[in-house]
Amino acid sequence: MELIISVPARRAAYEGYRALPTYPTLIRGEFDPATWAADPNRRADLFDAQDATPTTDTVSGSPASAGVVEGIARVVATVEEGEAIRPGEILVTTVTNIGWTPLFTRISAIVTDVGANLSHASIVARELGIAAVVGCGNATTRIRTGDRIRVDGGRGTVEVLDVQDLRDVATAAPETS
Repeated sequence: MELIISVPARRAAYEGYRALPTYPTLIRGEFDPATWAADPNRRADLFDAQDATPTTDTVSGSPASAGVVEGIARVVATVEEGEAIRPGEILVTTVTNIGWTPLFTRISAIVTDVGANLSHASIVARELGIAAVVGCGNATTRIRTGDRIRVDGGRGTVEVLDVQDLRDVATAAPETS
């Protein structure tokens, strides 16, 4: 009889959890799903409990593919968002896999939160001669779409040169040379 009484409560709990958005791909630190879901500024790709305020304009990671590139950053959480990438932009994302490969033909450099020398982003960047810095840990929280950045794939650094207002990026025409 006790089991039958608990069914409605368990069903309600199940429906409550089912209504939550999909958890982020990368979770660092203690994670409370209800608190995260209630945050209007939550990110779908990353949760970082530390949320430390950066002290410099430089993001560091592993040097993955040599080259120095300056350009406009495009922060992308999912491969589907990759359609917004304009030729020559610098892709900033959490992690890539084989499904992201077609996007590499449009970018001038790549920066990832997760990765190492043998990760997908590193290998494809080297094959295509694209500068890459991987394993930054917090690039997607420190860099915003429209920021002008310098990627040094040989040193493993990404420097934010100029912060761009997001409204300007949405209306700007692509640069042609």
